[in-house]
Amino acid sequence: MDVNAAIAAASAVGGVCTGAAAVLAFRWSEREQTRPTRTSLHTDAVLPPGVDTVLSVLRSSAVVLDEGDTVVKASSAAYALGLVRGGRLAVDQMLQMARETRRDGEIRQVELDLPRRSGRGEPLAVSARVAPLGSRLVLLLVEDLTEARRIEAVRRDFVANVSHELKTPVGALSLLSEAVMDAADDPEAVNRFAGRMQVEATRLTSLVQEIIDLSRVQNDDPLEDAEAVAVDDLVAEAIDRCRHPANTKQITMATGGAPDLYVWGHRGQLAAALGNLVENAVNYSPARTRVGIAGRRVAAPGGDLIEISVTDQGMGISQADRERIFERFYRVDPARSRATGGTGLGLSIVKHVAASHGGEVTVWSAEGQGSTFTLRLPEAGSARPSDHRDADEPDDADTPDDADTTADAVDSDAAEHPAQAAGPYATTSTSTHATPHPAPEVLP
Repeated sequence: MDVNAAIAAASAVGGVCTGAAAVLAFRWSEREQTRPTRTSLHTDAVLPPGVDTVLSVLRSSAVVLDEGDTVVKASSAAYALGLVRGGRLAVDQMLQMARETRRDGEIRQVELDLPRRSGRGEPLAVSARVAPLGSRLVLLLVEDLTEARRIEAVRRDFVANVSHELKTPVGALSLLSEAVMDAADDPEAVNRFAGRMQVEATRLTSLVQEIIDLSRVQNDDPLEDAEAVAVDDLVAEAIDRCRHPANTKQITMATGGAPDLYVWGHRGQLAAALGNLVENAVNYSPARTRVGIAGRRVAAPGGDLIEISVTDQGMGISQADRERIFERFYRVDPARSRATGGTGLGLSIVKHVAASHGGEVTVWSAEGQGSTFTLRLPEAGSARPSDHRDADEPDDADTPDDADTTADAVDSDAAEHPAQAAGPYATTSTSTHATPHPAPEVLP
């Protein structure tokens, strides 16, 4: 009996110990599960309800820090900007702001310039705002202002340039009007000053019109009223626009290339773009030279393109200037531009027209050899005339005789100026897209 009692007592004690151990193990397991570990600090469990949803829809980069300055939550944009590295906030100024906000609970905001992650290029302009989130968390919102700053700088420069350009002819008109009043008794002086006033008035009108054209090109969608436009009509309109200044300088304008080419777009904008290229070629060419205009079809993966090349025998453009000539109000030679009535907006209009039509404008130039501007636009394929020639009819039967004569004349002149003819394709083309182009079929 004593032995059995001892065994029973031992079993009871063992059961009690086992139960106690099981309870302790269960309690310890629960405590370990609820204890915030280093991994759990980076989960959404420690964030107040709804905060994660709000942060996911914000356009700003978001970072949430705990009391130990450890990143609890960070958006993908924050990583892209380089704000978070290795689970820590990588910007010392923002980290200091977060600590001060955690200490006194005040909202702080500052604008900073941050270096790019690649280490190259202009710094990133950001606006950082720090606010308390609950009792122990801090929320950091960072907005990238780089693009907004760039647009504001462009707008500010544009306003300054417009003001300067308008001030010059307006001031000249004011001075000339005073000169006319003072020379009322001198008819010859009155006529001279009146002629100068007319020149300045024309320049002012041209400047205002080009500003309006540039605004329309930037704001309007040219493909809303698009149509198939014949390249021959655009070339004829551009030549007619520049006929008087070309005749004054005895500049020959030669045309050539493939006939029956059509582009798809807004006729008025395309005519203005090509007219600006031809006008620049005439204005910057010496007297008794040639300006050539040639069109051709070029095969491309997404559909055929039409190239319209305008070549002059002018002074050429340096490498440094070629990178900026499509900027608004930029002039290669400001003094000469003012002498020719240039506003510095023509090539900017050409660039915007080409881009809005799904094309591009490129330039080849060499100092002392001239320049070639090439306008590349998608072809209006449906407008291409069908081939109804008879089988025994020669391939060039539908080409007018005068076009052949013009092409022969242009090719003959190119033979006399081999450097000019080979120029655009002797070196790599420089353009807004740095795209080289093959030689046009006809060059002056």
